[in-house]
Amino acid sequence: MPQLRGSQSSSRADEFVENVHDRGFSRIFGIETEYGVSVTENDKAIEAGQVAMMMFQPVVTRSRSTNTYLGNGARLYLDVGSHPEYATAESRTPMGALAQDLAGERIMGRLAADAQQRLREHYGDGTRIHLFKNNTDSSGHSFGCHENYLLRRFVSLRTVERELIPFLVTRQLFSGAGMMGPDGFEMSQRARFLDDAVSSATTRSRPMVNTRDEPHADPDHYRRLHVIVGDSNRSQLATWMKLATTHLVLSVIEESVSLGERSPFDSCMLADPGQAIRQVSGDITGKAPIMLSADVPVREHSCALEIQRSYLHAVQSFVARHTSSIDAILPDAAQVLELWENALDSIDRGRWRELSSWVDWAAKLNLFERMRARNNGGSPQLEARIRQIDLEYHDIVNGVTYPSLMSHGALRSLLGEDAIREAVSNPPADTRAALRGAFVDAALRKDVLWACDWTHVSLASGNRLEAELLDPFNPEPTEEYLRVMAAVSEPKPSQNW
Repeated sequence: MPQLRGSQSSSRADEFVENVHDRGFSRIFGIETEYGVSVTENDKAIEAGQVAMMMFQPVVTRSRSTNTYLGNGARLYLDVGSHPEYATAESRTPMGALAQDLAGERIMGRLAADAQQRLREHYGDGTRIHLFKNNTDSSGHSFGCHENYLLRRFVSLRTVERELIPFLVTRQLFSGAGMMGPDGFEMSQRARFLDDAVSSATTRSRPMVNTRDEPHADPDHYRRLHVIVGDSNRSQLATWMKLATTHLVLSVIEESVSLGERSPFDSCMLADPGQAIRQVSGDITGKAPIMLSADVPVREHSCALEIQRSYLHAVQSFVARHTSSIDAILPDAAQVLELWENALDSIDRGRWRELSSWVDWAAKLNLFERMRARNNGGSPQLEARIRQIDLEYHDIVNGVTYPSLMSHGALRSLLGEDAIREAVSNPPADTRAALRGAFVDAALRKDVLWACDWTHVSLASGNRLEAELLDPFNPEPTEEYLRVMAAVSEPKPSQNW
């Protein structure tokens, strides 16, 4: 396991202060989504792992591996437990990351639909594959949706734990995917499975932020903040808001550290983040008491709404001071702040249904309560049906609930079909993903032996050529990258038999 790097010297912070306005609080965003797989109505038994491998047969044929990169710059692979996973290409904006995430849904959905047709030849015409963009299955296993944010190295992990974790714990008020838990409705699907606030572990215990030091960028300047606490969202607005609000909070933290000023989030530190996230998840009023850290002066308790309002007010002040500087990353910052404030106000007034057009948990709970009202209360049969819909909402292949809500205008969207098709085929043009995507496309056309990861592209045949792509913000080809691409373009030597 790589050793963690600590905060850098004050000169790094001074450099940030000098250049932050020119760079526009720039950041790289990414989302890694693990999907759950199941199969129903099959005539013969088949394991979910076999279904996942069937999905990836075209990937193996194309790339000789179940772990590959795509022409749109993204990574596609089978994760531990036979979970298909899609990691978006690097994006400079929350909207760009949203487009890439929706492209992942489309690509995964196509793989599953193709596998379903092939399975029907051997397992019955009614065989159906279900691919769930969620975080828990019927057996109580959890799988993740991980967010990645490029963070300035001078922000220490201790600062992340003290100042960011309270925001992540309470943002489920508008970013939770919702679920019917064993004790009733919960706002978050991940809350019950998280143990530590900050840790390098991923399997034996699940932290909210993983500290494994893999920046995929210049390690002297950046760390990759690997956020594990979030739910997988179907709502486009919820995904966008999750990324946008976290970016703004990180920008406030970076600025306060760089200036050596007291953090506006000092009053939000939690005594027990693991306990707090479960308390918040089970309380749709947002008002249940949360124990604050002993380091917080005066107050002993707060609640999710109060903590979120503290973050909102600090971000509102930050945006007012730096509007022109953040426009390149978040031109719709005013809309983000408005949606954020409206969400807190609606929950505070007990009018959470007002959020059902863009908050996943509210859309679900609104649907469930309407079903109960139509049936004059609950019954075992109705509750079983509600739990079925709770899961089916996340099925991107054969699900009907989410598409129905979208088609009837009950859920809002930000990006249409044209934007999604563009993201399926093309990488973001303003990050190094453009170089990776072009390399992958060229290598596949020539059918050469190739390899790449987030920071390198290489040809394995003949004299091995490799190019490093260390700067995620830079889409311009280097000389070594051009040499690799020239080698890809060379005609193959003729074969004389």
